[in-house]
Amino acid sequence: MNPYPLLIASVLSLTALPALAQTADNPFLRPYATPFGVPPFDQIKPGHFEPAFEEGMKQQAAEISALVRRRDTPTFENTIVALDNGGDLFGRVSTVFGNLNQAATNEQLQKIAQALAPKLAKHRDDISLNPSLFQRVKMVYDQRDKLKLTPEQATLLEKTYKNFVRSGAALPADKQERLRAINQESSLLTLNFGQNLLAENNAYTLVIDRREDLAGLPASVVAAAADEAKKRSQVGKWVFTLQNPSIMPFLQYADNRALREQIFRAYLEKGNHNDQRDNKSTIAKLVALRAERAKLLGYDNHAAYVLEESMAKTPAKVGELLNQLWTAAVPVAQQEASELQTLMNREGKNTKLEAWDWRYYAEKLRKEKYDLDEQVLRAYFPIDNVREGIFTLCNKLYGLRFERRTDVPVYHEEAVAYEVKEADGRHVGIMYMDFHPRASKRSGAWMTSYRRQEVKSGKKITPVVSIVCNFSRPTGNTPALLSMDEVRTFFHEFGHALHGLLSNVNYGTLSGTSVPRDFVELPSQIMENWATEPEVLKLYAKHYQTGAIIPDALIDKMQKSSLFNQGFATSEYLAASLLDLAYHTLPAGQTPNDVLSFEKAKMDSIGLIAQIPPRYRSTYFQHVFSGGYSAGYYSYIWSAVLDADAFEVFKQNGLFDKKSADSFRKNVLERGGTEEPMTLYKRFRGGEPDIKPLLRRRGLTKTKTS
Repeated sequence: MNPYPLLIASVLSLTALPALAQTADNPFLRPYATPFGVPPFDQIKPGHFEPAFEEGMKQQAAEISALVRRRDTPTFENTIVALDNGGDLFGRVSTVFGNLNQAATNEQLQKIAQALAPKLAKHRDDISLNPSLFQRVKMVYDQRDKLKLTPEQATLLEKTYKNFVRSGAALPADKQERLRAINQESSLLTLNFGQNLLAENNAYTLVIDRREDLAGLPASVVAAAADEAKKRSQVGKWVFTLQNPSIMPFLQYADNRALREQIFRAYLEKGNHNDQRDNKSTIAKLVALRAERAKLLGYDNHAAYVLEESMAKTPAKVGELLNQLWTAAVPVAQQEASELQTLMNREGKNTKLEAWDWRYYAEKLRKEKYDLDEQVLRAYFPIDNVREGIFTLCNKLYGLRFERRTDVPVYHEEAVAYEVKEADGRHVGIMYMDFHPRASKRSGAWMTSYRRQEVKSGKKITPVVSIVCNFSRPTGNTPALLSMDEVRTFFHEFGHALHGLLSNVNYGTLSGTSVPRDFVELPSQIMENWATEPEVLKLYAKHYQTGAIIPDALIDKMQKSSLFNQGFATSEYLAASLLDLAYHTLPAGQTPNDVLSFEKAKMDSIGLIAQIPPRYRSTYFQHVFSGGYSAGYYSYIWSAVLDADAFEVFKQNGLFDKKSADSFRKNVLERGGTEEPMTLYKRFRGGEPDIKPLLRRRGLTKTKTS
C-alpha cells in the first residue's frame, strides 16, 4: 500500500491555481504531457521535489485561507466536496516522491525526505488543526440528518469530520501544540526506521569461497549467488544476502549448519547492533509518542485509536480472534517441531532443533512425506507464465485485458507498464509492475497508487497503480523461476491492484484501497485462492524448458502437502501480530524503554516455542514502525477469515462463475470505502463470515478453539 497516504486535509485545491513563477523546467509544475497523464518519470530529477513541495504547500495555504474567508453558508458541495476534489499539485508530488523513496531511492532522495518530514507534518497540521476550517466542516456535519445525502455522500461527510477530530481539531490550543510536536517527531522517527532497515538489509553479505560450503543448495540458488558475487566484484565466490530470494533458499537447503546459523542470526539482528542504524531507541520513542497522542485525543491507547476506524473496532475483539487462533496453532507447531527433531535424531544429529534448522528439516520432511521438491515445482513457474496466468484469470472473472505499453514512462528500468482495458476495449487504468530486489528498494512486496480513481466535473479520472515485489531474479539463460510463496505473493499484490483499478466511486477519499486495514486485505488474499486450484494451475503452470503443463501427479502432491508446516506459518505470523498489539495497547507513561526485554517477555507469556521467532522482530518490524500497519498487523488474519469464507462462493458456484465474479466486483472491488466494510461483505456473501473455512484451510480444526 502507498506508504505516503494523503489525508483529506492535505488534498485541497479550492480556487484556481496561482501563476507559477520560473517553473517551466519542473515537470510537477506543469500539466503532464504523457500517455494517460502518468507521471513523467523520464523528466523528474531529485532536485525537482523540494521546489514542487514548497509550491504545493504555498498554494494550499492560500486555498485554505480563501475557503475560511468565504461568507456563504457551508454546504456539502462547497466544503466537503471541495476538500475532496482538490490537492492536485501536493498530491502529485507526494505520491511520486513517496513511491520513489520506497522503490527506487538513493542518498539524495533520503536526505530530501529527512529535510521534508517535519515540514510536511507541520503543513498537514496547519490544515487539520485550522479552527475556522474545522468549523465549516462541523457546520455541515451537524446538519447531516437534514441533507438527504446518498450513502456515499454520507460516508464522505462522516469520514471528513472524523478525520479532523481524530487529527486533534477539537482539542484546546495547548494540547494541539503538543500534538504538533508529536506529529513532527513521529514523522522523522518512522522515516529513520525505514532508512535504517534498508541500510541493514544492504549491509550484510555471507560470502562463500569454498564450493563444499554450497552442499545441498540447488544449482539455481548457487547460480544466483554467483551472479550476486559478480555484481559485487567478487568473481569466483558466492554471495548471499538478507533479501528473501537469497536467504530463504539458503536456510531451506544448505547442509552447512554453521552457515545457516550465521545468516539466520544476521537476519534476526537487523537493526540491533548499537550503531547508527540501530532501531531500538527509535521504537521506544515511537511507541511512547503514539501512546501519548492517543491519550491527548481521548483514547486509552494507540490501538484503541487506530481500531476505532477498523472492522474490528476494539483491541479486545482483535485479541479475541488472535488468541482463538493461537490456541489452535501452538499445539500443531509443537507437533511439527517434534517431527523435525525426530528426523534430526534419525539422521544421527545429536543436537537440539534450532530456529535455523526449521526450514532445512521441514524441506527434508516434505520430500519424505509427499515426495514434493520445491525446485521441481519452481520449473513450472517462470515469472512470465505466472503473469499471463493472472491476466487470464482476470479476463475470465472480470473480462479485463492487459496490454504492454512501451510508450509510457517508467520510474526504473526494471519496471514495466500495462494498459488495463475492459472486455469492450474501454480504458480502465495503467498498471506498473516491478519484480526484483535491488539496493534502492525496500524489502517485501506492496501495491501502491500514483493516481486514485475519482470523478471530477463529471469526468471519471482513471487510476494509475503499481505492484512492487522482491522476487527471485533470472540467472544466466534461466528465466526468473518463482517459488510457490512468490507465486502467491504475485496473486496477492495483483488483488490489491484490482481493488485500485476497478474502483468506481465519485470521491477520491473513498476510492479503491481507501478502506480499513482489516478489510483492505480481502481483495488481495482472495486472489491467492485461485493460484493453487488445479483448473487454474493448468492455465499457467508450464515448464520453462519444455512448455509442458504441470502434471496431475505434481498437483496432487501440492494438494496433499497444503497443510504441511501450517503450525509454523500460523504461529510466526500470530506472534508478530500479538507483539504489535502488545506495544500499542500500552497506556501513556507505561511504554518500554528496553524493547528487546519487552519483546521477550511477551513471547514468553504467550508460549511461543523457541524454534519459532515472530515473523518480524521489533527492530525490523517495518509494517508497524514505518509501514502504516501499527496496531493493524492482525489485519491479514482478520481478512483471511473473510477471504476463506468468501471463496466458498466460487468453490460452490464455479471458479470462474461470472455471476459470482460480477457480484464481488460490484459489491467489493468497485465500492472502495463508500460504506461500512461489513455491509459490503454481507451484500456479496449474504451473511457475516464464518471462521470455520479458515480453520479447515490451515489444518487447525482438530484442536479445541474456544
